[in-house]
Amino acid sequence: MDDTGPTQQFPGIPRPPAVGETALKPGTFDGEVVFVTGGGTGLGKAIASEFARLGASIVIASRKPEHLVAGEESIGSLGAKVLTVACDIRDPESIAAAFDAAEAELGRPRVLINNAAANFPVPAEDMSPNAWRTVVDITLNGTFFCSREFGRRHIEAGTPASIVNIGASYAWTGGPGFAHSAAAKAGVKNLTETLAVEWGPYGIQVNCLVPGLFPHEDMTADIQGNLAATSDKDACQPALRTGHRQELGWAATFLASPYARFISGHTLTVDGANWQRRALVNPAVTPIRVQMGRGPFSPGE
Repeated sequence: MDDTGPTQQFPGIPRPPAVGETALKPGTFDGEVVFVTGGGTGLGKAIASEFARLGASIVIASRKPEHLVAGEESIGSLGAKVLTVACDIRDPESIAAAFDAAEAELGRPRVLINNAAANFPVPAEDMSPNAWRTVVDITLNGTFFCSREFGRRHIEAGTPASIVNIGASYAWTGGPGFAHSAAAKAGVKNLTETLAVEWGPYGIQVNCLVPGLFPHEDMTADIQGNLAATSDKDACQPALRTGHRQELGWAATFLASPYARFISGHTLTVDGANWQRRALVNPAVTPIRVQMGRGPFSPGE
């Protein structure tokens, strides 16, 4: 962080312990199986890694073979058991097959991390019907289809379980430039609360985890471009720093752990208070089209 600017008198929130440290005692997830959608890259991989460090066997589900390979190599390097399964979370039959494979190889997953999602910035007036359907289908429908398959298996078996959905702060605020994703994530938050009540009697917890800014090498090109346009990302956060991926993983392991049994239907935001930030005087509004460098709207394009 730049120590010559106006924030130099403020220390900000301290950095976290190093990667490899665990928030819970070693072996917390010994003998348990954790199913992570989109767990081969980025924040999904970071979450899977923290469960692996605590003894869990990991199932990584993804449509993309290269992501499965990357996830297997990363989790395997931690000494954990890892199974990769090809899965399109838009397709309930594909999801059922993935859970069948997981049960046959490692046993019934006790934890489900609904991490996979789709997103890209686009002004609402430029968004095609297919773009809308694709993002909602993956982000909202996929989260429900995976939760439904997972929940039905535990309800039938009479076994307790935990679901952690990955949300977004614009579920509360709206997301200019991200109408499709913001609407879908609002649905994920509501789904979390609904399933927590419905499935609590069966012993199934359902929570939601909202990440703030956690820069990583697997970010999409458009997000990396937005970050590159920000001169000082630390100074743009109330914490005066961005997140470290292991911090999100620690939050996920806690929510699914024996120490959080009575937490259900909760959405936990891990962003250093960034989404609650307000200024005394609002800055001038820059329309989304201008922010994205797009010209005037043309319905023919």
